[in-house]
Amino acid sequence: MVKVTFITAKGERCDTEGQAGVSLLEAGQAAGMPLEGTCEGQMACSTCHVVVTKEWFERLPRASEDEEDMLDLAAGVMRTSRLSCQIELTDQLDGLVVHIPGESHDMQRR
Repeated sequence: MVKVTFITAKGERCDTEGQAGVSLLEAGQAAGMPLEGTCEGQMACSTCHVVVTKEWFERLPRASEDEEDMLDLAAGVMRTSRLSCQIELTDQLDGLVVHIPGESHDMQRR
């Protein structure tokens, strides 16, 4: 299992684990994070936007051009923003820390 820490917009920490090979989006949804993922990981929206801490951002594979284009549509984008559906959990990402932007709302959970 790969350990991941989500930090909510309110500053609350949520430590969780995900199976290697699943997306960060899936792990976040399983932990109750407000990551809507409207397109179900098909990279057709930006509702799973997260901000990766700088030290972890540098360890991730580069975002594709398509992902960068979708991030252009996300609210609250920062330099270390990524789409959580495009981050596959691996043993090398054990301990990953990401922030949920304040603009994130899971409309499916309301």
